[in-house]
Amino acid sequence: MSSLIERFGRSVPAGQVLFREGDSGKEMFVIQSGRVRLMRTIRGQDKLLAELGPGEFFGEMSIINDKPRNATAIIDEDAQLLVLDPKTFEAMIKANTEIAVRMIKKLAKRLDDANAQIENLLLGDANSRIVHALLLHARTIPPDEQGAVHIPLGAADLAQRTNVEDAKAVEVLERLERSRLVLAGKEGGVVVPDTEKLSEFLEFLEMRHRYGDL
Repeated sequence: MSSLIERFGRSVPAGQVLFREGDSGKEMFVIQSGRVRLMRTIRGQDKLLAELGPGEFFGEMSIINDKPRNATAIIDEDAQLLVLDPKTFEAMIKANTEIAVRMIKKLAKRLDDANAQIENLLLGDANSRIVHALLLHARTIPPDEQGAVHIPLGAADLAQRTNVEDAKAVEVLERLERSRLVLAGKEGGVVVPDTEKLSEFLEFLEMRHRYGDL
């Protein structure tokens, strides 16, 4: 690994924009340390697509299909990256089937995530979108000993993920807290004490949106 870092490593400080949506791209990146945010402009607003950490890769589509970048990459924490051009990437895939399999699995997960985002945007109202986003994220985090799930997302994060106004996201979270479906967490996150109850509440919201208050 040290030889890879020496040959292809690049240190990038927090806050730097690595590339922008629409740029041409001839490199992909593998995160060794630090964090990266992928953003996309939708109807004039910047929306969060993904937050990536060590072991994740990004930018691969531009060198696979030779198309412009479809997102903007911003360094969220000081990062050490491996920067791979098309020839190096192809050589690594051919030489190591494990790398190829890992990439296929990652791409399949991203497709699942994209489908989940589409599903979220099809939901009827802001309440459903926020609850749906919380449940999706909760599935990726092991519960604690009491069965609660600690989610490191605040109102602003959820607003970005669901295309909901910031003020509305705050209002929805406050309503969920009053109902004890979520609790205030540390550093702006939330805690879901019972994901099953939150899932049942989402079903109720969708029924109400579809049929109205009976």
